[in-house]
Amino acid sequence: MQLRVVTTRFTRVPIMSEQTEKTRYQVKNVKYGEKLVRGRVIGRKKTVIPEEEFYKLACLHLSWRELAGHFDVHENTLRDNFRDLYTKGINSTKQRLRQKALDMAFNGDRVMLIFSLKNLVGWSDTPNTNEDSEVLPWNTPLESEAEE
Repeated sequence: MQLRVVTTRFTRVPIMSEQTEKTRYQVKNVKYGEKLVRGRVIGRKKTVIPEEEFYKLACLHLSWRELAGHFDVHENTLRDNFRDLYTKGINSTKQRLRQKALDMAFNGDRVMLIFSLKNLVGWSDTPNTNEDSEVLPWNTPLESEAEE
C-alpha cells in the first residue's frame, strides 16, 4: 500500500485591480425632484413630518431618541407635538399583542394560556400574596384551653 502526498499551492489573485480600487463608481447624472409632503410642521427649521409615517414608527415601539434621529428634530420638540400619536401607536401595539396572546391561548398553547392567566387575569403560583397573611396555628392550644 502506497501513500501519496499531494501538495497544492494557492495563489491570491486580486479581484479588483489597483486602478479600479482608487476610482470608485460615481453617479454622473444625478436626478433631483420635488415631493409634496403633508404632515405636521414643527421646530425652528419648519420640518414637515407625515403623521402616518410617525404612527407606523411609533407602533414599532421606537424610543423618542430614535424617532428624533430619524426625523432630524430635537427630542423635546417631537414629544411636544406628537405625544398623542405616540401613545396611540404604543397602545395599539399592546392591544394587538394581547389579542395574539389570547388567540394562541384559546387555540391550545398551554404556555401562553398560563402566561395570559398570570399577567392579564392576575393569577399567581402562590395562593397568598398578602404580607399580613399568617399560617394558621394548628398545633397551638386554643386560648380557652390555655387558661384552664
